[in-house]
Amino acid sequence: MLSLRIDPELLVPSQALMLVTTVSEELVAKRLAHTLVEEKLAACVNLGAKSLSMYEWQGVLEGDEEITLTIKTVGDKVLDLAQRLNELHPYDVPELLVLPVVGGSEAYLNWLVEQTRVSQ
Repeated sequence: MLSLRIDPELLVPSQALMLVTTVSEELVAKRLAHTLVEEKLAACVNLGAKSLSMYEWQGVLEGDEEITLTIKTVGDKVLDLAQRLNELHPYDVPELLVLPVVGGSEAYLNWLVEQTRVSQ
């Protein structure tokens, strides 16, 4: 189970947030994006171009091409999104960073909130 280090009291239900993760394969990135949007855990997921990630893993310096996923969601979806990402992500230690959105287009932010609501 993915442990998300975040104070739940800071998660305002309709606050826009951006999450970042990376994967090594385009097909995996597309599947993650599709699932998160389809399940209303994210309003939108952008897949970036492959880029080189440099990191140390188990004492060895690694350099691998990865695709960055930028996930747009709201505060009350973050914990469920993190859990779902953990279930689907192929890495032993998936990157997951939660970034606050301090402002933006009112129309876009309204759309973001609307897209993450389950229709009744």
